Amino acid sequence: MKPLWLAGLLALFALPDALASPSAEPPAPSSGAARWGDTPAQVQGAPRPRIGLVLGGGGARGAAHIGVLEVLERLRVPVDCVAGTSMGALVAGAWASGLGPARMRRELARADWGDMFVDSPDYTEQSFRGRRLSQRFLPGTEVGIQDGSAVAAPGLVTGQKIKLFFNQLVGADTGERELQQLPLPVSMIATDIGNGERVVLRDGSVTMAMRASMSVPTLLAPLEYRGRRLVDGGLVDNVPIREVRERCGADVVIAVNVGSPPLKPEQVTGLLSVTAQMVALLTEQNVQASLATLKPGDIYIQPALDGITAADFARHAETADRGRAAAEALAPRLAALAVDEAAYAAWQRSVSVRDRDVPRVDEIRVGGLRRVQPELVSRWLQQQAGAPLDAEQLRRDLLRAFGDGWYEYVDYALVREGQRNVLSILPVEKSWGPDYLRLGLRLDSNLRQGSSYQLRAGYQRTWLNAFGGELLLVGELGSATGASVEWYQPVVRGQGLFADAQAEYRRERNDYWLREQRIAEYRSARTRLDLTLGVNLALFGQLRAGWRESKVTNALETGLDVLSVLPERSTGGWLVVLDLDRRDQLYTPRSGWSALASWFNDDRNDYAKLSLELRGALPLADWVLAGRASWVDSPRGELPFNEAARLGGFLNLTGYATGQLIGDRVAYLGLRGERIIGRLPLGLRGDMRAGIALEGGYVGRPYALQKRDGWIGGLALYLGGETPLGPVFVGIGSAAGGATNGYLFIGAP
Repeated sequence: MKPLWLAGLLALFALPDALASPSAEPPAPSSGAARWGDTPAQVQGAPRPRIGLVLGGGGARGAAHIGVLEVLERLRVPVDCVAGTSMGALVAGAWASGLGPARMRRELARADWGDMFVDSPDYTEQSFRGRRLSQRFLPGTEVGIQDGSAVAAPGLVTGQKIKLFFNQLVGADTGERELQQLPLPVSMIATDIGNGERVVLRDGSVTMAMRASMSVPTLLAPLEYRGRRLVDGGLVDNVPIREVRERCGADVVIAVNVGSPPLKPEQVTGLLSVTAQMVALLTEQNVQASLATLKPGDIYIQPALDGITAADFARHAETADRGRAAAEALAPRLAALAVDEAAYAAWQRSVSVRDRDVPRVDEIRVGGLRRVQPELVSRWLQQQAGAPLDAEQLRRDLLRAFGDGWYEYVDYALVREGQRNVLSILPVEKSWGPDYLRLGLRLDSNLRQGSSYQLRAGYQRTWLNAFGGELLLVGELGSATGASVEWYQPVVRGQGLFADAQAEYRRERNDYWLREQRIAEYRSARTRLDLTLGVNLALFGQLRAGWRESKVTNALETGLDVLSVLPERSTGGWLVVLDLDRRDQLYTPRSGWSALASWFNDDRNDYAKLSLELRGALPLADWVLAGRASWVDSPRGELPFNEAARLGGFLNLTGYATGQLIGDRVAYLGLRGERIIGRLPLGLRGDMRAGIALEGGYVGRPYALQKRDGWIGGLALYLGGETPLGPVFVGIGSAAGGATNGYLFIGAP
């Protein structure tokens, strides 16, 4: 997911709807626009006018085309060719591939449009290492580093899920659909981003043509296709009237325009709206130029789509209804083009696409990779050679492969080779990789300790060898400072086994509290080295074991030096960590569970540390019931002060300051009820919630005297959720003994 593009995307994409609406002025007929697959239009034998259908672009507003098709079907109006741009290309391609308007409505209703514009799979389907990187860095900040220069991704969305949705619409799982093989001639309009040329796609993959025509610049990455970089056809020909006249010699054109007018002057108030307005003005001029070519006998349909933006995919049913109403208003003119039932049935047979049986897969191939090993794609595939193709399972498997984080997109094609069906898996590695820069940010303020901030930058180098070795360098500035280096080295090609070496230096603030009063503030410096071997447990998590060496020093900043009696000492011993995570979201899950268990044994200082934590979430309509339980203990000896467990902080006994309660045996139990009060807009996961938490904490062997001991109860109220900047929460809590605290924080932990 690339969350940081939200503001720019929605301002540019949804406000004027201009990026999905219209086009540059179509070149004059003598300009020689590029075409592939020019073929004579197929015209039915009946003595009637040739009819060309034009479906314009407009983002989500293009669902109105479905309503128009419903009226054409009801009136029995045959069509000799169809041309579409952007969303119009999607509807045209699906219709010509055999998807009737009624079924098209059902497919749009089934689609999760909010998720469609998020490239990454569900959190549970991402690689475990990728999830942990997402915890430290903001996903939308990834920038490639090549030859010392920063290289941005070609689009805010690479279109992974969008392309798989296109495959589903046209039945690509039963065999690749080709434009030139469709009985009804179809043209889709795209733009060559290199030279601005209008490109008419008349042959080749139906889904690739759809993807090219809908590649809104800056939103969807350009499509590398046939030696060109193709983007949204709306930039050059959003209502391609000229194309149907040329393609099938249309005597009558039915043109459907679902674009949007420019903003009103008072709506142009900022840089983004000015940019969007410039696009809207240019495209509106070009749409008018295209509409000026309509003849008196042509039919122009412009549905009343006021209040529906190019991003309102959730309103597809209403939009389709408005398209139907607009066509019904012109029913007398459309009826003049109708034929009798027998002639219409003959036309339907002539343009029908035969349903194909689910094929048996004879061979599976993974190709097109330069750095990544094919085994790393194959490990996610449950499809077996010799078995029928399971399209839904294949979609899930490809999303899991995409979740490894190395690809721009992962597609497939079912190709017939003689008598054999070959399933080609087509991953495309990131053009801006394989080295990346990532950023993280956190702002934190609470009533008892003041404010703090943290800036984090990470430089990741991937695929340093054939097994997929990675180097991660991280630096932090702010209230805490530090640096770390990690070498992650898989030791088998499937990356099931790995070795990991991490070294870290970090300086941070630690407070010491006595009877609810902060009496000292220390600056703690920690140096740590971990050398571990591990097992990747598929999508469930990791098991690691190895050696940890660390040293902590405490320097007094203010207050009483109560720790001067504690000697500085290093620790070293064997470490075992089991980390499992099946939550559906990173910070605010609606469902799922996670478990973290660790054991550290230090013979040098004669102690052992056991840590356990369980988290879970369960959806209940618009509510989420969530909980957390943790336990830290020393089965042997006594934990050093800097290894002791702490309570206090947001949803960790909220009424107490962060880390206020410290001890050798510490437990926490929390139960939360969260009401979902809002959902993030198109292209983002997460929601906003109002929550209440019942908390309980226990410090068995406290290291500082407090007013209360044993079990301590607490209550918290909060508002917030998961956003493009990470979790954002504001809350207040109280606990037994009169402790109260308020919190505001933004960003990744």
